[in-house]
Amino acid sequence: MHEHLYQTETLAQVNIKEYIKKLLEDLTIFYKAKIKKELEIENIQLDIDTAVPLGLIINELATNSIKHAFPTGKGTITIKLTTKNNKIELTVADNGIGMPENIKPEKNRNTRPKTSKPPKTT
Repeated sequence: MHEHLYQTETLAQVNIKEYIKKLLEDLTIFYKAKIKKELEIENIQLDIDTAVPLGLIINELATNSIKHAFPTGKGTITIKLTTKNNKIELTVADNGIGMPENIKPEKNRNTRPKTSKPPKTT
């Protein structure tokens, strides 16, 4: 994941669309996953201090989906990233088997990380 960051023209800014595409490609190759990937990502330049934590979050969520959501090996992971009012909105979803009935996610839990600087759109 970090390789892609260090291959950018400038370490100060990262094209997050290309970064996420490469990250998901690398994960599916590593886990030999034969899943469909749907990406709806704005062409956003982010500073490295925002791109790295965002990449880690996406890495963890996508890895969880690949490892646990698709016992038949078939499915779709969807990643959407948009900006609105100088805030980044990230959605990571899959159409896998879901969580077991005996596990209840905490209600009203805000897991959205705060960005320190507004993103630059191109």
